[in-house]
Amino acid sequence: MRFRPTVDRRRRITGVLAATAVAVSTMLYGAGAVGATGTEAGAPAASAPSLEFAHADSQALYGTAYQAALRNLLQTNTISWDPAVYDKSGLMDTGVGIVRAGGGYPQPWTRDASVNSWNATSLLDPALAANTLWSAVDKDADGKLQIQQDDQQWDQVIWVTAAWNQYLVTGDRAFLRNAYQTAADTLTIREHASTAGYNATYGLFTGASFFNDGIAGYPAPPADATESVSTGSMPWPGVATGMFLSTNEVYYAAYTNLANMAARLGQPAAQVAAFKTRAAALKKAINRHFWNRKTGLYNYMLLADGTTGAYQEGTGLAFALLFGVADPAQARSIVAHATEMTWGMPDTYPNWERYSDAQPGRHNAIVWPVVQGLWAKALAQQGAQTAFASETARLAALADDNSGFWEIYNGHTGVVDGGYQRLGDDVKFHWGSQPDQTWSATAFLNMIDSGLFGMTFGDDGLTLRPTLPAGWGDVTLRGLHYRDADLTIALHGAGTTVQSFTIDGKRVHGAATLPATLTGDHTVEITLTGAAVGDRDADGVTDTRDRCPDTAGTPALLGCPDPGHIESEDALNTGGAKTNVNHTGYSGRAFIDGLWAQGASSSYTVHRTTSAAGTGSLTLRYGNANSDARTMTLSVDGREVRQVSFPKVSDSWDSWGTVTFDDIPVSGPDPVITVSYQAGDNGSINLDWAEFHSTSG
Repeated sequence: MRFRPTVDRRRRITGVLAATAVAVSTMLYGAGAVGATGTEAGAPAASAPSLEFAHADSQALYGTAYQAALRNLLQTNTISWDPAVYDKSGLMDTGVGIVRAGGGYPQPWTRDASVNSWNATSLLDPALAANTLWSAVDKDADGKLQIQQDDQQWDQVIWVTAAWNQYLVTGDRAFLRNAYQTAADTLTIREHASTAGYNATYGLFTGASFFNDGIAGYPAPPADATESVSTGSMPWPGVATGMFLSTNEVYYAAYTNLANMAARLGQPAAQVAAFKTRAAALKKAINRHFWNRKTGLYNYMLLADGTTGAYQEGTGLAFALLFGVADPAQARSIVAHATEMTWGMPDTYPNWERYSDAQPGRHNAIVWPVVQGLWAKALAQQGAQTAFASETARLAALADDNSGFWEIYNGHTGVVDGGYQRLGDDVKFHWGSQPDQTWSATAFLNMIDSGLFGMTFGDDGLTLRPTLPAGWGDVTLRGLHYRDADLTIALHGAGTTVQSFTIDGKRVHGAATLPATLTGDHTVEITLTGAAVGDRDADGVTDTRDRCPDTAGTPALLGCPDPGHIESEDALNTGGAKTNVNHTGYSGRAFIDGLWAQGASSSYTVHRTTSAAGTGSLTLRYGNANSDARTMTLSVDGREVRQVSFPKVSDSWDSWGTVTFDDIPVSGPDPVITVSYQAGDNGSINLDWAEFHSTSG
């Protein structure tokens, strides 16, 4: 949710920006993308890597989502900006754009800017990340840098972690000096704030949880059954004075990273020690007040009156693992006891009493990809291979099924769903979910970069600690720019144990680390062992043999699904096609709409037992309540076959019909049949399922 009860400079710029996208080539290689090795130089050049899997199904699922995520970040959501509005710090580069929060949000916003930089932008386009981070920074009356002070004070400190990551990726000490001043001044403000400040009684910080700016993210109390006070969270006294797991973990990370900044910049040892002491005290307080031995998890909240809440907060559990708040035993307990929904780790869980599976809260028992990304990264860090594979597969499928990365999805069905929450006088208003949400896309990029490839950045270089699940197959990341090096990184085998590590064919012993001083083009190859043995999709085919390890299939097709029946919500849907449930009579968990304009398409992978050429018939169940028959274009593996017609079914979109198209040519084990809206078509139908039956070959 995005709720801003007061107007700040982030809201006033709608007319200035008009969400004008800058061409990706300009943004990748524009004036601000200057190569640098480190020290005093600016941010290194940008890159848009390609992800290539040896297995066709992995490429279709993960490779497709990865490319969509790159487009989301580097093209769709990279925008121009007004210096009068954004460059309050005086540190921004006018030759470089900024990253907005998403298709429905034209501003960068402090929290989104920080998470997007931390997730992916700092690695892929360091100059763009630096600009985006500085867009959230002001100067006070004395000219000191500070994170902009607005009505969402509690989200400021995540900027510190993002800024420290920016330095580790780039080695840019000029950036670090300014970031240190910004971070130190901002934390001083927060320590002495009367709202969303420090509670000395508990040794914790108050204010809303990490990104739950809507009251739907809170049980009653501190909310009430009708959400009578406000849609936002901070107007509620119990939230403003309450203490929440994720927020305090973000403060802990901020103090830890501030100590790191101070040490790198040669600040007095006493100052470094002071930051470390504050971090240690906060970590101790978090474990004292939030750890619940009965559940084996951290509680979500502690209200000012001592009321606790044994609820689950997805980001809070992820941060506990990522930031090292949890000790090894606690970490194992979290991985073992955390509840995931069908489509991923929920924001908060379970349903509050005022919500239900039929009407989930906007921030309650619902799936935000930004949470999934943090959770998957934490799982990979813990070596939880199967859980990491499942969470990554879910987000890839959500993106592939819905024309890209949306803001929020229903946790049970995977349908695009903004959830319920009060809006004005409307109780349980059904909110929308915004398209092209940036931190949803960067969450997936981070799953690949930090999870699959295990990229960990340090002063001295880039260390790779991969997690390659069984069944995904060998994978290569090409064209990654790191400081002054251009890298190709190939993973072979499966698991988390590095059996061999080579740079340009030469065996390297010890940790799989690339020095920060590396320059030029290099090929890195890692062979892995220690894959988890199992059957993630429970189809009777072990992951090591399964060609489609994260999609239930049949033994005859080596674990891939039978093309005899494919639900349209499981197809690759692009160009605006997406899942919906606003009509009745569909099968499965949803149907596909959005086939309303040129470029919209739905693609079905037909797994076969032969590579020989042949023919088959395709039956589609569809809805058409238009006044006439509608046309679409049918193609196979990108080659147009013919225009096809969908007769009118009835005057109601709740009615469905079927149509069969014969003599469709196919070849290879995994042909892709696509129904798309092309020039000369008039589209505007809904799709429910497809069935393919071979007639020859």
